[in-house]
Order: sequence, then structure tokens, then C-alpha cells
Amino acid sequence: MMPQDLPPASFFETLVSNVRNFFRPPKKKRRMGTKTSDLLRETSMLDADAVLARLESNLDGLTEEEAEQRLERYGENRVARETRQSLIEQLLRLFINPLNIMLVVLAIINFAFLGDIKSGALVSAMVLTSVALSFVQETRSNVAAQKLRAMVGTTASVLRQEPEEESDDDDLKTPNLDVRQSLRQERPIEELVPGDILWLSAGDVIPADVRILSARDLFLNQSALTGESMPVEKFPASSSLASHNLLDFSNIAFMGSHVTSGTAKAVVITTGAQTYFGSLARTLLGKPAPTSFEIGIRRFTWLMIRFMLVMVPLVFLINGLTKHNWTEAFIFAMSVAVGLTPEMLPMLVTVNLSKGALALSRKKVIVKRLNSIQNFGAMDVLCTDKTGTLTQDKVIMKRHVDLLGRECDTVLRYGYLNSYYQSGLKNLLDVALLAHVDVREDLRIDDNAYTKIDEIPFDFVRRRMSVVVEDKTAKQHILICKGAVEEILNVCTRGEIEGSSFAMSAEHRVATLRLAQELNEDGFRVIAVAHKDTTLEQGTYGIKDESELTLLGFIAFLDPPKESAAPALAALANHGVSVKILTGDNDIVARRICKDVNLAIDGELLGNDLATMTDEELDERVERITLFSKLSPAQKARVIASLRRKGHVVGFLGDGINDGPALKAADVGISVDTAADIAKESAAIVLLEKSLMVLEEGVLEGRKIFGNLSKYIKMGASSNFGNMFSVIGASALLPFLPMLPIQVLTNNLLYDFSQTAIPTDHVDEEYLSKPRRWDIGHIARFMILLGPVSSVFDYLTFAVLYFGYGANTLAMAPLFQTAWFVESLLTQTMIIHIFRTNKIPFFQSRASWPLLITTGIICLIGAFLPFSSFADSLGFRPLPGTFWPVVAAILGLYLLTALIVKNWFIRRYGWN
Repeated sequence: MMPQDLPPASFFETLVSNVRNFFRPPKKKRRMGTKTSDLLRETSMLDADAVLARLESNLDGLTEEEAEQRLERYGENRVARETRQSLIEQLLRLFINPLNIMLVVLAIINFAFLGDIKSGALVSAMVLTSVALSFVQETRSNVAAQKLRAMVGTTASVLRQEPEEESDDDDLKTPNLDVRQSLRQERPIEELVPGDILWLSAGDVIPADVRILSARDLFLNQSALTGESMPVEKFPASSSLASHNLLDFSNIAFMGSHVTSGTAKAVVITTGAQTYFGSLARTLLGKPAPTSFEIGIRRFTWLMIRFMLVMVPLVFLINGLTKHNWTEAFIFAMSVAVGLTPEMLPMLVTVNLSKGALALSRKKVIVKRLNSIQNFGAMDVLCTDKTGTLTQDKVIMKRHVDLLGRECDTVLRYGYLNSYYQSGLKNLLDVALLAHVDVREDLRIDDNAYTKIDEIPFDFVRRRMSVVVEDKTAKQHILICKGAVEEILNVCTRGEIEGSSFAMSAEHRVATLRLAQELNEDGFRVIAVAHKDTTLEQGTYGIKDESELTLLGFIAFLDPPKESAAPALAALANHGVSVKILTGDNDIVARRICKDVNLAIDGELLGNDLATMTDEELDERVERITLFSKLSPAQKARVIASLRRKGHVVGFLGDGINDGPALKAADVGISVDTAADIAKESAAIVLLEKSLMVLEEGVLEGRKIFGNLSKYIKMGASSNFGNMFSVIGASALLPFLPMLPIQVLTNNLLYDFSQTAIPTDHVDEEYLSKPRRWDIGHIARFMILLGPVSSVFDYLTFAVLYFGYGANTLAMAPLFQTAWFVESLLTQTMIIHIFRTNKIPFFQSRASWPLLITTGIICLIGAFLPFSSFADSLGFRPLPGTFWPVVAAILGLYLLTALIVKNWFIRRYGWN
């Protein structure tokens, strides 16, 4: 299903399900009879049959009925930190916050002490409305996010038994429960249960703690658990190891590791929180580090709290001392506190992020973690491998040459044997090599002529891999090694041309490297092929056997650049995103590709040179370097860490097994739907198309989200700062409250509703042209300089009412309060149209229709309330007709003045 085909989020279905689950008795999640560590040790020492008996399973897998029962018993295969909240937990979390507690206290005071039922009911309604609105938005967001994540979810290959269908009638089939067939299926890893039989192959994430039942050259990367980057081989044989370290067991594969090469059949021992990784998650994994987005929101919230801590006590004291009614002063101060609190911010954040995720899904970008969207927009450096982004990701084998540069079928034949018999994840070069030989009948290999003996898998330190086959005709073993030119040459002592072998001299090495360089300069990716004959007696092989090899020649591949690469890079540059290439390939090929796509290379750095540099030396040079070549996975992550230390927001696009460290190190980890499982698990964002043009769309969407949140924050901060001066001054000068507490609350409620359409608003093209980040200093300057503008016009309104309408006595208090309520609501609501853009509103930049309609409706409601049936309940009185031209003039002058001051602010401080 494509993103645009997604059905609408079924909120009510989810709500009903939550209610049903709430009233249903909780499931009892029983643990296994022994502790996890004891169970793993026990199963490691048993043979395969005993393990299956212990787990009440068999080699054909579980039945669906058995799997469902175990899923009910052990729960979903999730670590503890991923548990979902129940309905009551969600409601309590939304309800219990300082704002709601404050409102509840105010409601209780109105009900119990003042006997003001209407005010108490209004405050209670505000609490319920706030919680309900947040709950609806959050539930819709969660449902949508679950649907999106399901599109790129990780699966496991599992065996499940199903009844065979027998039929004596063409129209009627009945299942035969005594005759079962075992089917290999792809299932979400969350559905795995103890006893499930799994098939594992290169690139797979180990989805649970499993016991290896059979294996062929199985190597795992356990760096997530051990920190050791070298692959570890696993075997099916029972273990007699008495080690206290579970990770030492050679027949147990642990959740959190992944297969680098080989295949295996395994049985699930433990799942979810009962796994070794799950135990680490409970004890070691805290909350993830806050993103720059979360830090910015937190700083703004504390900025508002600091102002509230200053203003609320002042308002309380001034009104208590001047009016001598401390209860009324307290309630008014609490109401002012509510008005100063940006209570709509959490809802707007949720709506903005979920709206952005859905918009990105229509552009074939799937967001796994919502908070990563803003980092996507703030990204100013994109690091990527060249394969599949700058190039077509469709490799063609073009040449196979000996050490003199002549076409040589022997080189091709040995290269084919290596690719054919390797059990690791075949890369694009292997696929191209196998495809080339398959179409040439004269080079096809007789399967009966060779038997695979062993394999030495590829790793990103050696940059080569070997297979050992038995040549049944020659009755000998042949170790065939292929990989990066320099790494192969380092283990070769001899060369071979047309069947004649010779010792490799220094001159031969220079000539060999020059031939490889010439191929690279022609735009080819080059690998070297070498071999060594051994005796039949040797049964197992390791890295130490990759020595004293005989170099045969080179195989050259062409990976042409994409036609869209050059315009995509130009578009990213126009939006302030620089691209850096981090590749394991050699510098010559990478340089040629960069030239083909018009990517200017300001500087280069090789992995060997990077290895000798300190972090300080790398930090000094990293910004000036465009091309990093021949990098290991750890070095890619180190480059990204250096860029982040220099203050950049860094994205990394990767899809291979080797990209996991870099994806985790980046601010925004980006992968593709066709990537290895480990890459998709590490990424926050998954692309359904591996294209830089798609990335540009994601960057712009992230900036739109930040832009719309910034509008609310600037407007709320400046309005609250201005209100502080207005309320304090009015409280000190007037013999009555400038606005009744219930009027403050009503004003705040209407104003909040007027802002709910901000997530739908347009963002100016100029704003999207460069990365945007949280700058609390910029917000503070905006608040201090533009906030008092509203106070000037509040005091103008006070003067008109005080002197022009005689609203300076207790008897005239309702007129003053009603008039300021209307003026305050109109100015606060309409100012969004000034602050939402750095252009002239309505003429050069118009708000979205939902925002226009919402602000218009709220203004009309505010003007209507003094004449409505609610007027008495809210303490309003009808306003004289002569006041409306006055308030219209004040509103117009305020908007014009705010526009002038805003334009001056932009010229002086810029617009963020």
C-alpha cells in the first residue's frame, strides 16, 4: 500500500478498543520458570532435540493456535520501554499537569468557597475540553503513526504449521487437523513467541534470544551488546562453556545483534523484556537524549514560567492591597496565571508533527519518530554514500582483466565462484557479476565440479572476503579472495598471467596499482581477485589463511550517475543544505562521480589519514572537506560526531549493514525501505524512494512545521509580555479589577481556539530557503520589543474608557471590563496575521483559509458575547454603539504599528 492509499485513521475504532481493553481483566504475563540467564545457559548446553523438547516445539514450527496461546501468555515481543499506555494511563497523563491542577483548584474555590456555580462550571469545562482535545489529537496521531510504521516494519522469516486442506467436493473444503504442512512466512517481529522456528540470513536483525539449531558460516555483529565491531561466528553444537558471560556462548544469538554473513535455522528462547537486551533496556536505557526541538520547547516553557512567577504574585499583591479583597485578588491572579500559560503548545506540537508526518508520507517519506521531523528541517549538512543517491544503484560489470590489462576469463571465473558460494548478503557487485556470467554459456559453472568447504566473511576492516571450494577434478581446495585492491594486494606475494605464476616485486606492485588507478579514472569501481591452492586435509579456514595469495587480476564495474542527481544537489544547496560524501569506496571513483553530478569538492580525506587524526584535528578540518573516502563504519560515525560538535545539524542517509553506527550518530538517521533490517531499525526516517529529491521535500516539510510553531510562540510570548504591563498598570490605577476572573478565562479559551488552525497555515517560500533552529534569545528579543506595543494600545483603550466613557467607578466597572475584554480578544486574535510572516499580511502573504475563518469566527463571538444570553453569567454589559468605531480604530492602529515595529525588528535582528 502506498502512503496516499492509507485509509483515514480510525479514531473511534481505537477509542472503542481502548475502552473495551480498560474494562477487560488484565492479561497475566507469566515469565518462564527460570531466570533468563539460567534458561539461556541451560539451552546452550543441550543438544538441538533437547532444546526443542524444553521449549515444547519442533523443527516444523508452531501451529497458529499454539503461537496465539504463547503470545497471550508471554506478550508481544517488545522491550519494556515500548509498552503502550492504556486508556486510563493516557487520560491521567494528560490530566495531571500544572495547568489543569491550577484550573481544578480554581474551580473548587468557585464551587466550595464562593458559591459561583457558573464560574466553576466554566473552569471545569476548560479542563475537560483541554484534556479531550489533547486526547483526540494524540490518539489520531498515534493511530496514524502506527499505520506509517507498519509500512516499514521489521519482519522475521518464521516457520508456522497450518492444516492441509482436503476436499472430496469441489465446492467444499474442510481442513484435516491431523495432516499439517509447514510454511515459511514473514511475520512482524512483535508476533514472535518462544518456540518459534526462524530462518536467518545476512542483513537480518536477530529479533529475540535464539538457540542456533543449524548454521552455515554464520557470523553475527554483536557490537550493540559488546562494543566489539568484529563479527563473531556462531555454531549449532551444544556448549560446555562454563563462562559467566552469556555473550560467550557460541550457539546463542541475542536480540540486538545482526547477521553479517551466513545462514541459520534457530529456535526462539525468550522474547521482549525477558531477553538479554530487554534486561539491559530496563537497567541501562533511560530516556533518549532530548532533541534540539524538545530543548527549544522546554526553554520557551521555562521562559513563560519565569514571567508568570514574577507577574502573578505582583498582580495578587497589588489587587489585594488596593482593593482589600484578598480572595478576589487571589482568584484574579490565578486566572491571570492561566492566561499567561501557553496551554495550547502541547496540542499544537502534536498536531503539527502528526500533520507533517502524514504530509511526508504522501511524498514517500515515512517518519518513525515524530520529533525527528523538526531536525529534518533544521538539517544543514547531509552526509551520504554515493551509491544509490548520486548513482543509479544499478551496477553493470564491464571488464575483467589480468595484470596486463587484457581480458581474462580466469579472473571472471574465480570471481564468479567467490560470489556464487558466499552466504553473506550479496551486494550490487556480486549481483552484477553473477548476472553477467549467467548470460554467457561458455562460462557457466558445473555445480558438480565444486563443493563449498568454508567461508571467511567480509568485514569493513579487512575489506575483503574469501570462500574455499574443493575442485573435484584437481582434488584440491582453492581459497578465492576478492575485495578492495590495496587490501588484496597486501596479502599477495605472487601474481599470475596466463597460468604462469611469478613473485610480486616492488615494480610489479607499482604497475598493478597504476592499472587499477587507470580503471578508476575511467569511472569504474574495481575489485581485485586472488587465490591460493591448499590440500584436502584442511577442514576449516580463518583470516590467517588469507596470506601468501596469488593475484589474478581485476573486475571493473560501472555505476552510472542518476540524471536527477545534479538538479537535486542544486536544490538542496539552494535550501542551505550542503552534501558531504562518506563512502567506503576509493577516492578516484568517488571523485569521478562527484564531477559527473557537479558536486564541487572543496577538500578530501582518506580513511587511513583520518585514523591518525585526533578529534581536535578532525574538528579543525571537517567543515572544509566534501569527500571522505575509504571509510570504515566507525569512521563514518566519527565524521558525523565531529560535524555535530561544530554546531551543525547532521543527517545521514544509509542503507547497508555498515551504516548502523552512522545512522545512530546523526541528528537525523535516514534509510530506505529496501535497506538491511539493521539500517531501518537505526533510522528515524525511512524513504520509500532512495532519491535526493525526496529528501528535499522532507527538509521543506520540517521547516514548515518549525515555522508554524514559531508563529504561535512569538505571538504568545509577546502578547503575554504585553499583558503583564497592562494588567499590573490597570490593577494599580483602577478601583476595581480590570477584568473579572471568569472573563480572563473566557478570553483565554476563545484565544486558544483561534490558534488551533495554525498547523494548516502557509509558510513563505523565503522562510523555507535556509535551515531554522530554536533561538531562545531571538524569541526573548521579539517578546521584549514587540510585547509592549500591545500595552500601549491597551493603555489607550483604558484612557478612552476612563475619561471618555467615565468608566472609573465601581458602578461603571462592567463597562470597562467588557470593553477591555473585546479589545484584548480582537487584538490578540488578529495579531497572528502580522506575526505569521515577514511580509505585508493579506497583500503579500495571506493566511490559510482555516486560519482566516477561525480567527474571524472568534472575533465575531467576542463582539457578540456582550449582547448574548451569556452576558450576565460572564459579567458583561452591552457596549455603546459609539465604542465600536473607537475599538476598530485602535485595532487598526495597533496592527499598523506592530507591522512597522516588526519590519524594523527584521532589519535589525533577522527573522527566525
